[in-house]
Amino acid sequence: MGQVKSLADLRKIKEELQGKMSLREKSNNPESLVQVKVAMATCGIASGAKQVMDFFIEEFDKRNIQAVVTQTGCMGYCFAEPTVEVTLPGKEPVVFGYVDTRKADDIIEKYVKNGELVEGIIPVNYETIEKK
Repeated sequence: MGQVKSLADLRKIKEELQGKMSLREKSNNPESLVQVKVAMATCGIASGAKQVMDFFIEEFDKRNIQAVVTQTGCMGYCFAEPTVEVTLPGKEPVVFGYVDTRKADDIIEKYVKNGELVEGIIPVNYETIEKK
């Protein structure tokens, strides 16, 4: 943390700390919130996943939607990067492929707000250890 030289510096530090506290508070009960995981392996980053993640963070804040946006490693869908997993409270996760900021906007407006499925869902083609 640098030296505080002005009121603007102090406000910036306050905003950063409040953001960190908000994330920490949300993480105590994440299943009650919309959860978005953005695949940020090398292929995802090269395909624009960072911009998609930033878009989700900014738009959830602008639209006053309580959500936790995190990054994850490879989801195994390199052909469809950037990929995003969205879990609505009480629902099974849904993975979307080829997500750019326009599709991310559709996901927020249609799927997150209204539960309406959006084009680009990647079907689950594996079994988890718990199901075996």
